Amino acid sequence: MISFACDYLEGCHPAVLEALTRSNLEQHPGYGLDPWCEKAAAMIRERFACPEAAVHFLVGGTQVNAAVIAAILRIYEGVLSADSGHINVHETGAVEASGHKILPLPAKDGKITGDQVRTAVRLQGDWEHTVRPGMVYVSQATETGTVYTREELRDLYDACRACGLPLFVDGARLGTALMSPACDIPPEEMASLCDVFTVGGTKNGALFGEAAVFTDPALAERFRYVMKQRGAMLAKGRLLGVQFAALMEEDLYFTIARHAVDCAMEIRQALLDRGIPLAMDGRTNQIFPVFTQLQAEDLARDFELEAWETLPDGRRVMRICTSWATTEAAVEALIRRIGTL
Repeated sequence: MISFACDYLEGCHPAVLEALTRSNLEQHPGYGLDPWCEKAAAMIRERFACPEAAVHFLVGGTQVNAAVIAAILRIYEGVLSADSGHINVHETGAVEASGHKILPLPAKDGKITGDQVRTAVRLQGDWEHTVRPGMVYVSQATETGTVYTREELRDLYDACRACGLPLFVDGARLGTALMSPACDIPPEEMASLCDVFTVGGTKNGALFGEAAVFTDPALAERFRYVMKQRGAMLAKGRLLGVQFAALMEEDLYFTIARHAVDCAMEIRQALLDRGIPLAMDGRTNQIFPVFTQLQAEDLARDFELEAWETLPDGRRVMRICTSWATTEAAVEALIRRIGTL
């Protein structure tokens, strides 16, 4: 059985594992106050051209999303998000558990616009009987594999600034988003397009770990208090620093993300050549073909895909997800099978 179900099925990239092994017996202070975290943070600041940014390392995506949002919002504020956003559909109420409401906006392609933000703020006004929008959350790439272009993210950020709302970009899949052929945002521009973004390691070569990058350091004031309170401060924090330092070395983070995208684009083209439609026009490591029931059952004999949605006519939207570890042999095997459907 060959799996294309997820992009964190494997462990970590060999360079990361080697770095962890090599540094295993080193002795360092805990809780992220170590030379490895300091080095990794400096490398992230340099790569993303944000020398003044505050960088913090946390274990997982839900953990970092919930902590960042809780740290920024006032007790009476909520967060604007696409209705398909990860915090709204896939985090078990983690944000709501901290006392903050998610304010969903309709997003057919997974993306929201500056006009939607302006409208939401205008309609709410300054009326103390409703939850006040206090920030905006988006993900890059989105849950449906789409990406924000420079123009789209700039428009959104301009709207956020005009409304006085910080913009938080969830970068759990930032690597594959920025390496997508549909994305024209270089890493060096990310910091100029938002107030906070994350650099996801879990889904791109790390055993675990996400880096929270506050391009506005004022938003990170006493963020470590929030981390500690929410169980997000890893005692052996150096394990996060070691991994991110290895991923940032010689641009490995983006090299392996590009591999994942290239694999997905090969499969995407094979699907289109076979006449199999796509439910969403994603150009990252996630693609969403629409199969007949028979086609889906045929593939399931040898390939594990994620069931996404069953359409009214019985056809099945499946997610095919590649990763840094996807082999060319696995891609070729799937393409051969697609050709027989």
